[in-house]
Amino acid sequence: MSPVMTKSKSREEIARNVTLVGFLVNAFLTVFKILAGIVGNSAAMIADGVHSLSDFFTDIVVLVGIKFTEKPADEEHNYGHGKYETLATVVISIALFAVGYKILTTGLHNIYMIWFQGELLESPKVIALVAAIASIISKEALYQYTIKIGKKINSNAVIANGWHHRSDAFSSIGTLLGIGGAYFLGTHWAWLDPMASVVVSVFIFKVAFEIFMPAINELLESSLKDEEIAVIRTIINQYPEILNYHHLRTRRIGDKVAVDVHLMFERNLSIEVAHDYATQVESDLKKHFGMNSIINTHLEAHLD
Repeated sequence: MSPVMTKSKSREEIARNVTLVGFLVNAFLTVFKILAGIVGNSAAMIADGVHSLSDFFTDIVVLVGIKFTEKPADEEHNYGHGKYETLATVVISIALFAVGYKILTTGLHNIYMIWFQGELLESPKVIALVAAIASIISKEALYQYTIKIGKKINSNAVIANGWHHRSDAFSSIGTLLGIGGAYFLGTHWAWLDPMASVVVSVFIFKVAFEIFMPAINELLESSLKDEEIAVIRTIINQYPEILNYHHLRTRRIGDKVAVDVHLMFERNLSIEVAHDYATQVESDLKKHFGMNSIINTHLEAHLD
């Protein structure tokens, strides 16, 4: 088995394991928070438990996306299946938008009912507070763990899933403030719960947008960032034998990059020597962007 395939298999296994950890924690939290909301007379905690339920879907999306991503290139997918992971990232960001929208509208509705309709909410019980604290601690720990692994294996889908864990922690913070206010200060302060949830929804929208745009740009075949292209130019320019280059094209495919470039050499230089320089350029680019990068160079004679 080639080193690249071994590395890809290891990456898939790592991504699958970190996602499974999140899946199991989400299973426990969902059941615990919904039961705590029912027993503790807290509609906010029940809603927070339903929010945790959305993480099940994103975990499944990540697992399926990564499974397809690590499939080797075939006749129908010459550049591999990296875009499946990108598509999974888009799905997660859309899920975050949906969760943020639901939290926002529910919070605004509850504020309206309390302030303008005089609705009073019954104070929650202490078990709801315990569930909120447990959710914040566990989801923040999951976020830190998932983000660290996602960056290590360069997986946007895993990183996006990490942010989804933090969105749940943010939601639980709002829930904790609302439940705490109602529990310690009485029913007249019940509006703290929906007010906090509205603030939390803004953060969730921000994170969703920051995840969504890079993934969409990748699906639309956007070029690499300017600083990444600058690295490519620097690597090529370090070889004086390469007199010029053109048709530099770049894009990202999942966790790897694809670079196409035409290199121009002195017309009297042998094909063998020119090929050796082109191979060195490819090697340098792979050292920087990853050994599974797709680098294509085309040799041309420089015309005076």
